[in-house]
Amino acid sequence: QVQLVESGGGLVQAGGSLRLSCAVSGRTFSSFVMGWFRQAPGKEREFVAAISGSGSSTRYADSVGRFTISRDNAKNTLYLQMNSLKPEDTAVYHCAAKGGVVVADISSQYVYWGQGTQVTVSS
Repeated sequence: QVQLVESGGGLVQAGGSLRLSCAVSGRTFSSFVMGWFRQAPGKEREFVAAISGSGSSTRYADSVGRFTISRDNAKNTLYLQMNSLKPEDTAVYHCAAKGGVVVADISSQYVYWGQGTQVTVSS
């Protein structure tokens, strides 16, 4: 059974940084395309970033040029480095996994999901 567990969220002031982590177990991590999605209160879940199994290909939402997605296949862990955070970045951040090679930005293509970690940015 595949499990995804996020960590690293918290409360930060605008302009600050956070690094989210997603630990994956249950299957060969490098076989997954991984993504980060976020959902703010009262809003639809939205794509943030995704990365290929090898880490050589990435994809970002237009609104998150301040973020960097990366992965460490030796540690079975996905990361999201978030810099220059803004209040509008406040959301629950979820990591997700899918098979195949397409670095997708559509949530329905992802099969496995973590429970999420709360990120709150104060102004």
